[in-house]
Amino acid sequence: MQRDVSARIGITSSGTARLAFAIGVAAGYDADERFEATQGGRPLDFTIVEDLHGTRLHLVDVEEGSAEFAYSATVRGTATPLPLDPLDDWRYLRPSRYSESDILRPMALAEFGGLEGPELLNAVGSWVGTKLAYRSGSSLPTDSAVRTLLNREGVCRDFAHLVVGLLRAIDVPARVVGVYAPGLDPMDFHAVAEAHLAGQWHVIDATALAPRASLVRIATGRDAADIAFLTSHGADITLSELTVMATVDELPADDMDRLVVIQ
Repeated sequence: MQRDVSARIGITSSGTARLAFAIGVAAGYDADERFEATQGGRPLDFTIVEDLHGTRLHLVDVEEGSAEFAYSATVRGTATPLPLDPLDDWRYLRPSRYSESDILRPMALAEFGGLEGPELLNAVGSWVGTKLAYRSGSSLPTDSAVRTLLNREGVCRDFAHLVVGLLRAIDVPARVVGVYAPGLDPMDFHAVAEAHLAGQWHVIDATALAPRASLVRIATGRDAADIAFLTSHGADITLSELTVMATVDELPADDMDRLVVIQ
């Protein structure tokens, strides 16, 4: 399997700022990649640091004004499996800013109590996909799983937050993953959930908008706060351009009843 991914981002900064981009494919892939940062027609230096689970951040310093960033990669084959951290089960059972599993626990037990294993994962994904309507622009960046449940609509990150919150509420470790998603329409960065079961992290995409088998991992964490494609410090940033592309040599079919791992 060969996947080609790219992202173009334009920003305007109100002053000197440090930017962290989570747009590169995670560690473990066999990939030819390129990252370019420019401001005022001159190239900007950048460094790459690795976060949890192979998340790779491109760090760039900018001055006041407009700047442009471009990333592209050709990914061959599948990724080396991520090592399991014995702390992950605890880390991803805790409530977090966008996935308030403690508040969701009574509802999760009422809906899914007695289910376990693959049946539980499929039931939660199906329930969220059925109860929520996918509507672009329907949610705020600060919306959490509880607010999404009350509104009954959202975008991919909202679906993922609710899946994660419900699973954690019934003692299943769960986390959020930012991915490139061949087949997604309209094309953008995509967010899905992962649940830990029998020694593996299985992907759950309640939106069912792209086949899970061709997803490319970018960033992994507790919720959207950990996987944002752009984080800034030092000045206000305005996004002026965002273009994302992801293709695969052969788009696979997706059986939603089957457990899948991100490769």
